[in-house]
Amino acid sequence: MELVALLSSGENTWAQVSGLMSHGDWEKIILLGGEDAKAFTHEKPFTFIQIDLSKKLKSLKEEFQEKLKGKFEGMEVALSIASGDGKEHMALMSALINLPMGIRFAALTKDGVIDL
Repeated sequence: MELVALLSSGENTWAQVSGLMSHGDWEKIILLGGEDAKAFTHEKPFTFIQIDLSKKLKSLKEEFQEKLKGKFEGMEVALSIASGDGKEHMALMSALINLPMGIRFAALTKDGVIDL
């Protein structure tokens, strides 16, 4: 499955995304974030898509959708929203649903990667 994760402001939330990347068996990893998220590094390969997270909700959703269109092989993705705020989460989920893509929420727990 392909992993989509949001890297929002506050690098302390990036550890969950990093752990999810390390412990999951992903066919492809797509990370979305603002200017500061370009500094994120990981040993696994990933695609980074820069997004203007300061946009209003509808414009943010449209940017997510435009930049994610055509990026996926399958019909559903694993989604991590461990980083970010409500506006960013709503915009990203709405963009994926409208592509249309199915969503499985992914989280890293002490028992490993789980689908929610």
